[in-house]
Amino acid sequence: MFPTVREVLALDPVRHGGPRLVAGENGLDRAVRWVHVAEVPDIAPQLGGGELVLSTGIGLPADDGGLRAFIGDLTDVGVSGLVVELGRRYPTSVPRVMVAAAERRGLPLVELRRPTPFVRITEAVHGLIVDAQLAELRATEEIHQRFTELSMDGAEPGEVVRQAAELAGCPVVLENLSRQVLAYDAAGDRADLLLAGWEQQSRRIRPAGRTAYDPDAGWLVTTVGARGQDWGRLLLRWPGDEFSSVAGAPPTRLTILLERAASTLALGRLIRRDAEGLERQIHRTLLTALLDHARPVGEVALRARALGVTLERRHLVGVVVRHRADEAGTEAAQARLRDLAEAVGDALREARLSGLASALDEQAVGVLLALRDPGAEDGALAAFAAALRRVRLDAEPAHDAAGAPGEVIVAAGSGVATLAEARRSLLEARQIAEAARRGRRGDLAVYRLPHVGLAGLLHLLRDEPRLQTFVERELGPLLAYDAEHPREQLLGTLRVYLEQGRNKSAAAAVAHLSRPAFYDRLGRVGRILGADLDSIDVCLSLHVALLALDAVRNP
Repeated sequence: MFPTVREVLALDPVRHGGPRLVAGENGLDRAVRWVHVAEVPDIAPQLGGGELVLSTGIGLPADDGGLRAFIGDLTDVGVSGLVVELGRRYPTSVPRVMVAAAERRGLPLVELRRPTPFVRITEAVHGLIVDAQLAELRATEEIHQRFTELSMDGAEPGEVVRQAAELAGCPVVLENLSRQVLAYDAAGDRADLLLAGWEQQSRRIRPAGRTAYDPDAGWLVTTVGARGQDWGRLLLRWPGDEFSSVAGAPPTRLTILLERAASTLALGRLIRRDAEGLERQIHRTLLTALLDHARPVGEVALRARALGVTLERRHLVGVVVRHRADEAGTEAAQARLRDLAEAVGDALREARLSGLASALDEQAVGVLLALRDPGAEDGALAAFAAALRRVRLDAEPAHDAAGAPGEVIVAAGSGVATLAEARRSLLEARQIAEAARRGRRGDLAVYRLPHVGLAGLLHLLRDEPRLQTFVERELGPLLAYDAEHPREQLLGTLRVYLEQGRNKSAAAAVAHLSRPAFYDRLGRVGRILGADLDSIDVCLSLHVALLALDAVRNP
């Protein structure tokens, strides 16, 4: 935003004075925030840093000690450089002691060998600064315009991150609360170097605020979330400038850019887009309305009845169907999902079942079965699953990379008696389907809640910010310690201890450590976490946190 000392020396009014750099060449790239004319030795307290000081030298100290102190005071306050016009106080050159002091402190010291009106220099430099500020305003306006368009278009997170990196010219990373990368753009840098050991790297980035710069890590960070629920962080790498007047902090423009990008990401998470036929689109609208509480249940029932689906006074069961393999985002995956949605509709008709059916997202098809008799629930689900298998076998099967038919998971939530409770059944079915992907049981026609253990439950909740917050609360200090001391890895010590049922001797043997060494490591774990590792309740909480950590790290 501001010109550098080097750029100022290239201006015509400065060149007219015959400038000669006599010290501080390494500081020529310092930013010049303002130009100040000074003829008194105690000017430093009146400066704020970043100024280029102009002087004829007539008021400077006559003794060597005073000149050294003058240079030291200017350097301490953070001025960008000192320009001295020769002729009035110093006929041919500035004193050698001044040159030596400036060189030692890295302060650019410039002689003007011809008389030069200082007002012309200040006008020229201030003109550059004002132009830069106007350019900054225009850049800020472009940021607002760009991200407004992205918000209106419902851009995907990857596109928002790409645009942010393009506007900033710096790498940008979007992560969730568990420090997992959701999207990134390396801005021309090597992605493998950018993301190497990301979780540990991210845990070392500790900004002091919702949007702040961590100068030690070199990252500008802002929190991403909406409606009071944070779900990630957006990070921009800014290595800083050792000559900057603001200690390497990124310009305000980049802070605005990062916050606007975060707002766009938060808004985009709320956007739903449709590309289906009218009837299927209405089915999806009604299912989405139930899931998002977007419409009163009475209106949903009315519109469903108009489609020939009666939801009042029915036993309702939420069902989710999805492929076990996760290939969302590709054209082939979209085609497979469309085929699966059609097969689900055909299976409902073949099994003579009534309900709403539509794709819920890029991976799953949702069904809300409407049954007259609650006792027919198990039979209806079995009939639907069997019909779906037949329909998919009769049609050209979807094939995976090995050429085998793609395996499909059918998951059902608990049956409910009212439409107001249907959302719970649908969400339960979606969670069971997601958890079933990690299960080893492949012989079930329909997955129900009793088939999902604790690991599966935590897996289906892995994207839930509250679960991620629980993991950070329970294990955060230990994870941060391991990030700072990668050779120790005390998390592994805690894991072995808990997996061995808190049997320290058995845990030491499994860890291949002597008992004193293992006890010492375990003691450090307890101190870092501030936890009593002999307490059953404490260890139970930590064990659940470890399982949850595994779930979020291994989707």
